[in-house]
Amino acid sequence: MPSASISSDSATTPSWYGELAPPHFVHRHLGVDADTCQGMLQTLGLESAQDLVDEIVPGHLKRRSKLDLPAPCTEEEALAELWEIADRNVRTRCWIGQGFYGSHLPPVLLRNLLENPGWYTQYTPYQAEISQGRLELLFAFQTLITELTGLPVANASLLDEASAVGEGVSLAFGQLRRRRRTVVADCALHPQSLAVLRTRTEALGITLLVQDAFSAELPQDDLCAVVVQTPDTFGRLRDGLAALADSAHAAGALVVAAVDPLAQCLLHTPASWGADIAVGITQRFGLPVGFGGPHAGFIAVTDKLKRKLPGRIVGLSVDRNGKPAYRLALQTREQHIRRETATSNICTAQVLPALLATAYAAWHGPQGLRRIAQRVQSLTAWLQASLQKAGIAVETDAVFGTLTAEAPAGLFAAADSAGISVRSLAGSRVGLSLDETTTVADIHAILGLFGASASSQVPANLATPWLRTSELLPQEVFGSYHSEHEMLRFLTRLQHRDLSLAQSMIPLGSCTMKLNAAAEMIPLTWPSIGQMHPYVPATHARGYAEICTDLENWLSTITELPGCSLQPNAGSQGEYAGLIAIRAYLQAQGQAGRDVCLIPASAHGTNPASAVLAGFRVVTVACSDNGDIDLRDLHLKVAEHAETLGALMITYPSTHGVFEEAVAEVCAIVHQAGGQVYMDGANMNAQVGLTSPGAIGADVCHVNLHKTFCIPHGGGGPGMGPICVVEHLCPYLPTDPASAIDPPIAISATHYGSASILTISWMYVRMMGASGLTSATRVALLNANYMATRLADHFPVLYTGRNDRVAHEFILDLRPLLGESGLTVEDVAKRLMDYGFHAPTVSWPVAGTIMIEPTESESREELDRYCEALIEIASELDAIRSGAISAADSPLHYAPHTQADLLGSWDRAYTREQAAFPLPWVAGRKFWPFVARIDNAYGDRNLVCACS
Repeated sequence: MPSASISSDSATTPSWYGELAPPHFVHRHLGVDADTCQGMLQTLGLESAQDLVDEIVPGHLKRRSKLDLPAPCTEEEALAELWEIADRNVRTRCWIGQGFYGSHLPPVLLRNLLENPGWYTQYTPYQAEISQGRLELLFAFQTLITELTGLPVANASLLDEASAVGEGVSLAFGQLRRRRRTVVADCALHPQSLAVLRTRTEALGITLLVQDAFSAELPQDDLCAVVVQTPDTFGRLRDGLAALADSAHAAGALVVAAVDPLAQCLLHTPASWGADIAVGITQRFGLPVGFGGPHAGFIAVTDKLKRKLPGRIVGLSVDRNGKPAYRLALQTREQHIRRETATSNICTAQVLPALLATAYAAWHGPQGLRRIAQRVQSLTAWLQASLQKAGIAVETDAVFGTLTAEAPAGLFAAADSAGISVRSLAGSRVGLSLDETTTVADIHAILGLFGASASSQVPANLATPWLRTSELLPQEVFGSYHSEHEMLRFLTRLQHRDLSLAQSMIPLGSCTMKLNAAAEMIPLTWPSIGQMHPYVPATHARGYAEICTDLENWLSTITELPGCSLQPNAGSQGEYAGLIAIRAYLQAQGQAGRDVCLIPASAHGTNPASAVLAGFRVVTVACSDNGDIDLRDLHLKVAEHAETLGALMITYPSTHGVFEEAVAEVCAIVHQAGGQVYMDGANMNAQVGLTSPGAIGADVCHVNLHKTFCIPHGGGGPGMGPICVVEHLCPYLPTDPASAIDPPIAISATHYGSASILTISWMYVRMMGASGLTSATRVALLNANYMATRLADHFPVLYTGRNDRVAHEFILDLRPLLGESGLTVEDVAKRLMDYGFHAPTVSWPVAGTIMIEPTESESREELDRYCEALIEIASELDAIRSGAISAADSPLHYAPHTQADLLGSWDRAYTREQAAFPLPWVAGRKFWPFVARIDNAYGDRNLVCACS
């Protein structure tokens, strides 16, 4: 247990102790101290940080109340407090199953991947040349999924199984041009998947029929999809899968199969019996249960469906020199670039969990995975035979991993007393799900609950018709790293091909890549946090309940919105949840016809995609020349849709990096017309402690915990996107998908989404306190304005707000410098790699620009280095404009430069030193891109997304 340090504000603390007390965490989190801040303020011509805030944040939008949060504390104090809370969770031997199972995370992966900042602080791999390590492992993840499902195309992960089922149905709906509006879901799907599916289909106007898909007749005229689970929620392997698929296809529908990846190591593939789409999660491959997540969802499809696939696909291409190189396939990279025509709003994936699952599969290899699956199957068959021998009514169909049996009187109480958790089913039945962690002793303990003894009968293997006949995972990556030394070296090789916060700042506008402190990460792997099943009785999860209640209350205080749900497990899911809440509220008010959602042209692409998925019609509102919402156009659109206006989606500060003066007026206009205001919380890092969504006038806001509140990006995920709402929307927050509430409002598989990583944000808020969080916001504003001021003489700052200041991020306009050179902003992004930096956000929200967000956790030295790199690149552009060198001969054209480039023959118009060491300090910090410039067009013409 962590030990607490002496609190400097204790009533018993001696008066002399104050100056000797350990520093609060805030001093570790902020990259600049008071003296440094003062020097930076002088650069801006200001005397105090408050002066800067007053110049930036409109006075009428400032908070009227103080943040009611705990006082700041040290890392040791927060860890001790959280340990005590988490210790209130009751850990049992858990056989509940229902999609969540015990597994063993190999220590070599725990230490070298999950707990390694070189892996968890990476950004989404848009800049592929410095992301080759995780792209290679994600490519192997796609291969793993195609092998398990037999389907040729898989993406690089989804969020959880329940939402993956929803994504599969949405894909089918879009593929059939939204003309077929009936979906049949087998009644033996996991209940949480049915709950999420009900919410999704209702919003899209799809009729959902929940029935025994194997016995009831399928509709013929309007059928869109049939959804089945195998093994089903009761563990059964159902006869008739191929016949069901044939019937669905004859009716013109697609088949979505939710599958168990461990079972698929033994069973015939979904493709072999006719499934068009296969979904699930890879939690059984080494991921802690974590009270619900995060776990990597997956989806695989037939070749004809690949253009509609949600999320990201990693593809294999070549670099400038013909070397194989991985990158995100452009045409399927993210559906939300299609805005309102998208069939998915997926943005964040579960990259880090996907990497863990892939490394787990490589660690065990095909033989090891089969051995684990066969052991689970044999123990299940042994338990089944033992119960039958004792005269217990038990499911006699073919099963994998899960049994359903008649529960004798007193079984559940006896199980609780014995420290065993089982699943309670209707009709006095009990569900028992075995997993990788199950031992022979566990079987004896379970049998003891029934008053039964173990059978001496040898467990029967599954019948041949159920078994896969194709080879499993013959690829080299799954056959080479079964010793710890080789796995360690494999992971280290890949890690060194990726740039992360461990090397340098990643100042992406709107993405807030900030410090993820070690103290925040430590609780994630505590057994009391990682080994809790999401469906244990409430009395067993009092610790988690307190953690989640704390965080809900803190987020409500920060946003000044009284209701909060932690269920959405991504920012895009938060958008969807918020819009579903608005839609449900309007329906309850008898205003179901209010189905228009106004969205500014500059909005994140997920905004219109989420609106469509929530059942809204999107109408675009223009932006003015300075980037603000065009009030004239807003008035016109509101008047045009006065009777049907349901919502407006805005981002604040705006996507152009300024505090719009008229935002309160914008909200009032919409409210007066009967609509609700949704605020995208992507830029919350500029608000905390200074203003709030409530002060602005928003009705609902999602909060990206993986941005403002320090959950690491993990190479593109996991993330969390809780929503906070005004009082009248509280009844329409997401409900627990495992509860009996009907109709449910379910967004994710569990009530608290990816609950285990909520501890990271809990630690951040607890350590920072009200004053620390407010200081972080002030420093974020200071750092952005400092950089903008330093760079303004070299690159035009495209948008500024009041007093010509920017918010926490700013846009540099590269178009005047690029001119008619033929170079693009992408060339600047690649050239930054030679300086050891990741590019800012490129060509968004305005083409030909870069958007920089330095955050509060970077030092002045790092800010200066980034400025120096950009200023040097500006001089290289000036050399091209003056004719000193042609664009085609310039370092920007050839960037990034690899070690192989320098070691080969050299006939370029600039020196090797200019190529690789353009500034003196680069040599001591050099990060070498593993590949040269990647040919994206080649990869798109020759899409390869799985290992041969």
